[in-house]
Amino acid sequence: MADRKNVSLRRIIARFNAGCRMKQNTSHSVSPSVSPNTLINRLKFKHLALLVALDDARNLHQAAEAINVAQPSASRMLADIEEAFGFLLFERNARGMQPTPLGTAALAYARRSLADLTRFADDLDAKRRGGHGQLTVGAIMGAAPDVLAMAVTELKSERPLLNVRILGETSDQVVQLLHRREVDLALGRLTTPLQHNDFDFEPLAREAMRLVVRAGHPLAEKTALALDMLVGWPWILQPITSPARGLFEDELARAGLTTPSDIVECASIFATLQLLQNSDAVAMLPESVVRDYLRAQLLIELPIEIGKSLSGFGLLRRKFETLSEPAEYFIALLRKYSALSH
Repeated sequence: MADRKNVSLRRIIARFNAGCRMKQNTSHSVSPSVSPNTLINRLKFKHLALLVALDDARNLHQAAEAINVAQPSASRMLADIEEAFGFLLFERNARGMQPTPLGTAALAYARRSLADLTRFADDLDAKRRGGHGQLTVGAIMGAAPDVLAMAVTELKSERPLLNVRILGETSDQVVQLLHRREVDLALGRLTTPLQHNDFDFEPLAREAMRLVVRAGHPLAEKTALALDMLVGWPWILQPITSPARGLFEDELARAGLTTPSDIVECASIFATLQLLQNSDAVAMLPESVVRDYLRAQLLIELPIEIGKSLSGFGLLRRKFETLSEPAEYFIALLRKYSALSH
């Protein structure tokens, strides 16, 4: 009798869990815990690629196109993935597909796994071709002309077959790249108060800021200026999420001024420099970036001191992670060339 009761109970639980998986409400979508062996046996890298594509597109048709499968196949893959995990990863609604709280954790794992596989495949290919691995670095534009350039130059002189990639231009970009494991380490700043829980930060250098305009600009001959005289001009500014933009907005607030109404937001240093030389815009850029342009008189520095409160940039790395030997050696070179090591 007891055995029959246990069998009936198991059947009831099985029916309940099957019904839970059919519901869209995540609070009713959790099934019994799935063992690691189940995930190992059922999950494939193609599944993880689909999850990342869905997270980017929030649309099943577009995600299927991104990984080159038909939409029905993508739909079956997603059903298999959610069954393997034991809970819904996405809510389906009129706005598209939104990750559930547990789905967000699974998506972060999918991104990390694909990034690790990509780096492994690139490194393996480099070794196959006689190279010696790959190093991917995120860097703000202010670090590139000095500390980064000198460290990379010495690294490549000693290890010419090491493939070095440099990504990003603003701190918010490089922190995101580091979080998504698309870079091994980064040069930049923490951009939110809680990021110290995820990343270690080691100061390396200061970053002096300069207000600049093109040669021949109507303001270029001014020997005395105040910030309130500039807000009526066009501006090229970094995105609002960047520390430099935050500093600029703080300077305006202290002066009792509002943000200029005529602005172009641009994270690309190359695009910013081109726009500056072909317009009457004003920009706030790192001294290391505009130094050669000032010497060549392609740009003119305006006589306003700004950016004194901008914190120095430094080395960012993920906590509790062991880096490769080339990455550790590159960090040693960064310390060698940083302004704080002299």
